[in-house]
Amino acid sequence: MAVSFSAETKEELCREVPSSRCCAQAEAYGVLLFCTAFSSSEIRIITGSSAFSQRLPALFRRAFHLEFDQDPDRPDHPGKQVFGITEPKKLCAIHEAFGSDPSITLAHHINLAALEEDSCRTAFLRGAFLTGGSVSDPDGSYHLELVTSHYHVSRELFSLLLEVGFNPKQTTRKSNYVTYFKQSETIADFLTAIGAPLAAMKLMNAKLEKHLRGSVNRRVNCDSANLDKAVDAALDQVEAIKRLKRSGLLEDLPEKLKQTAWLRSEHPELTLSQLAVLCDPPVTKSCLNHRLRKLMELSGR
Repeated sequence: MAVSFSAETKEELCREVPSSRCCAQAEAYGVLLFCTAFSSSEIRIITGSSAFSQRLPALFRRAFHLEFDQDPDRPDHPGKQVFGITEPKKLCAIHEAFGSDPSITLAHHINLAALEEDSCRTAFLRGAFLTGGSVSDPDGSYHLELVTSHYHVSRELFSLLLEVGFNPKQTTRKSNYVTYFKQSETIADFLTAIGAPLAAMKLMNAKLEKHLRGSVNRRVNCDSANLDKAVDAALDQVEAIKRLKRSGLLEDLPEKLKQTAWLRSEHPELTLSQLAVLCDPPVTKSCLNHRLRKLMELSGR
């Protein structure tokens, strides 16, 4: 089965291990705020990415020094994988790491104090994409989105992205909040920023290929239309010359017009430029075109 561009991108993002514990915590923070469930009683992360499934246990060990209460026996196995934590002490430690108290906090917010360093903000966005993100195949349309069930997180993500130089759009989908990009350059910049430069390059190469293919098609269509016009014009000219012959008017024409009539009759397939070269002496394309228009007028066309 073919691997999607989104899955390839997540696989690339999972190749590098966070360089420091603070970055590991920031990435885990993005994971938690965009995962299936993050509350005072449960953490549940569901993913279809085998690369991310293999990354998650090491990420949480580095960030919090703890293991999942529930994890798949085969994280490299294809299909949906479920990771969970329900032990109160572990949940409390994770919430405390981000300065939140689930017993008094009614809604999640992004604690920017946990993301002071640029590298931590990048890690946070990477975690958000790995859990709640997707990107469309660049051979089709351009679309990257980050989806969370938390309203305030969505609004604060919007502000964070503006702060780091991006200009996203937002919408809702059922009970989820969607932050998205539609511009190919912005998507490529975002992927590069969070650690997927190869995916960004593939996207821009696909865009270039589509542009070139479209340019070639337009040129072919234009050339084909021009050729059709030239053929129609040549046929009209040949028919006009035949009428001049039938009416006996051709023999009384000036020598230059008779020569032009003979050349067009003998070479109906040639362009005006090619026909102009055969004149004796050769003439310009404009001059030949003037002679042919004169023949058309004389024939009554």
